[in-house]
Amino acid sequence: MTYPTFTANTLRPAQTPTLYFIGVTTGSSSIQTVFPIWAQQLGLDGARLQGIDLPLHAPREDYRRVVEFISSDPLSLGALVTTHKIDLYHAASDLFDYIDPFALLMGETSCISKTADGLLRCHAKDPISSGLALDAFVPDGYWSSTGAQALSIGAGGSTIAICWYLSQSSKGADRPSSIVVSNRSQPRLDHLRESHGALVTDTPFEYVLAPEPADNDAVLARLAPGSLVVNATGLGKDAPGSPLTNAARFPSDALVWELNYRGDLVFLEQARRQQSGLRHVEDGWIYFLHGWTQVIGEVFHVDIPTSGEKFDELSRSARTAR
Repeated sequence: MTYPTFTANTLRPAQTPTLYFIGVTTGSSSIQTVFPIWAQQLGLDGARLQGIDLPLHAPREDYRRVVEFISSDPLSLGALVTTHKIDLYHAASDLFDYIDPFALLMGETSCISKTADGLLRCHAKDPISSGLALDAFVPDGYWSSTGAQALSIGAGGSTIAICWYLSQSSKGADRPSSIVVSNRSQPRLDHLRESHGALVTDTPFEYVLAPEPADNDAVLARLAPGSLVVNATGLGKDAPGSPLTNAARFPSDALVWELNYRGDLVFLEQARRQQSGLRHVEDGWIYFLHGWTQVIGEVFHVDIPTSGEKFDELSRSARTAR
């Protein structure tokens, strides 16, 4: 089922407390059926979710129109931003009354919220949600025991957060031996390199321009055994296809993470066809759960644990709705 969505030109004042979902194809997301169940479980009486669909790399005016609408409409309480995190930040960061340290560091907006007195706040939640998702399938001590690398295909907001989490100096030796990022266009790689300049880390980074899937195949071929390979491109959800060709070979014993959980998920199927030679293949479901619960907690000012019985209840109800 597909749910009705707004565009930048069809926004209407909210009639009940509303959380917006700013993406590309928000009407077909599982969150549309999950959110009403979660709202009931969390005691968010009358709360609703409304999608706002914008094209990839939308005009600057569209991002500003959406942010200004949320800011000025009393019952529009905030938003989760996917796909447009970096573009929205660059277009509208001056409209926020507060920008959290992660958002400043990463140059992105993944969550918009308001204070009780109406101040508009910008957050980057991906460093938290990606870290929680990684911890769910990467064992403690994995990097120090394997010497493996990490490759993130795509240089958007999710990759910025993943790089930050994996490269923290506080992890000591339990970090990838190097982190490689590939992307179809040079400007996003340049932005990523600039953001990495603010990190306190000695983890080596490599930036690879990969305009064609075969270019990513070549990067894959030189990774160490056991390396982590992430599809952070949006291909398979926001646009069809995969960043790899069908001839690509994952490293032996690799960890493979598809950040998407819906769509044609070609990358995920490519990994599953090689699963006998891989250590683990993960889709984006746990990432989805943490990403949404982090934002819902911020927007509605409720405490949602990241583990334990209450989180497990939310996960079970989400799987049932899915």
